[in-house]
Amino acid sequence: MLKKDRASYIQKKLDKLYPKTPIPLNSKSTFQLLIAVLLSAQCTDERVNKITPKLFSEANNAEKMSKVSLNKIYKIIRPCGLAPQKSKAILKLSKILVNQYKGKVPRELKDLEKLPGVGHKTASVVVSQAFNIPAFPVDTHIHRLAQRWGLTNGKNVKKTEEDLKSIFPKENWNKLHLQIIFYGREFCTARGCDGRQCEICQKCYPKRRKAFKAKKP
Repeated sequence: MLKKDRASYIQKKLDKLYPKTPIPLNSKSTFQLLIAVLLSAQCTDERVNKITPKLFSEANNAEKMSKVSLNKIYKIIRPCGLAPQKSKAILKLSKILVNQYKGKVPRELKDLEKLPGVGHKTASVVVSQAFNIPAFPVDTHIHRLAQRWGLTNGKNVKKTEEDLKSIFPKENWNKLHLQIIFYGREFCTARGCDGRQCEICQKCYPKRRKAFKAKKP
């Protein structure tokens, strides 16, 4: 099966499995989404969704968050892990949003990536989910599955993103990145599938005999 045929099959299969793609992180505004995505680094969505209600009851926008003490933010988000760095980033970026963007979250990737604690992946998630701007955020699930399905050579997440963008239509990127994450969590997990177990892996590589070892990002 050629790469374009694999991509076509994968798209159709994921559309059938996940016709709707709800955003995994709960939020009521673009600012809240930005904070939730920042907190999700090395932390499960489930845990983030348990912590953010308490954080946002304390401060639900950039102006209010900029006035919360660093220690209070730290104590609330501590269960997420990396709390010292994340609490500093949340406070600093809130002040930047107030001083430079009138409290609003910028739409441009380059502006988002300048904010403390906001890397390319976090910025891509925000522009795609908050502003519906086509982006293809690559997390560990997507990086792993793209390799298993022969859509990238897996050198790094940047290359994986470039490869996926080149093979799938731009209008599908926002939905597809969530579909792949959902599938990776449900059927093609890191330990539950070795490149030969799930339906998509079997379809893409029916003659694969040895376990496929994906390169880490």
